Amino acid sequence: MRVLLVEDDPMVGAALVGRLEDEAYAVDWVQDAVTGLASVGTHTYDVVLLDLGLPGLDGAGFLSRLRATGNEVPVIVVTARDGVDSRVAGLDLGADDYLVKPFDSAELMARVRAVLRRRGSDHADAVLTNGRVSLDVARHLAWTVDGEQVDLPRREFAVLRALLTRPGVILSRDDLEHRVYGWGQEVESNAVEYAIHRLRAKLGADTIRNVRGVGWTVPKDTAR
Repeated sequence: MRVLLVEDDPMVGAALVGRLEDEAYAVDWVQDAVTGLASVGTHTYDVVLLDLGLPGLDGAGFLSRLRATGNEVPVIVVTARDGVDSRVAGLDLGADDYLVKPFDSAELMARVRAVLRRRGSDHADAVLTNGRVSLDVARHLAWTVDGEQVDLPRREFAVLRALLTRPGVILSRDDLEHRVYGWGQEVESNAVEYAIHRLRAKLGADTIRNVRGVGWTVPKDTAR
């Protein structure tokens, strides 16, 4: 899952990036609205986290221009502005939720999941499954049809989540890297292959199938 963070405060931004990456989100962090608009114009995001007090064009301007283009990406406003008028204005401009700083990062993660559920996103389910392997999105736990439970580290979790979001669909290395890594993160040449190798070792060799020269997939409805 890929997140765009539009936040100009270095400390707040770094803290949010760290928390999101701990939850296996790929994060692109920009510090002004103009760069943010350029980002959503050239990349696909699952959700945008937007501060209102940005330099130059503010968050309200970003939101207004974003919706004027017809882009319906979910937006959660994260701001210190706690007045009712600010909340109403943000929601009227097209924000999906409004969270006042300071907030607990666990609440932010819950709000992200809630927004995705309301939007009917493929990423919103609490448990993803193809009938043979299942993934608890909140707890980073996977288990097989035999009931064996495995706690997954961040990269392996992110790769399996991307594949289980759409069972039967083949994802290339570029597809998976886009869902796992944010801007500026160094990607080793065999990182995706290594994560898939580890997942197969833990969950079974037939959990993830390689389509030679194309990419990888988890079979659809394999237990039915």
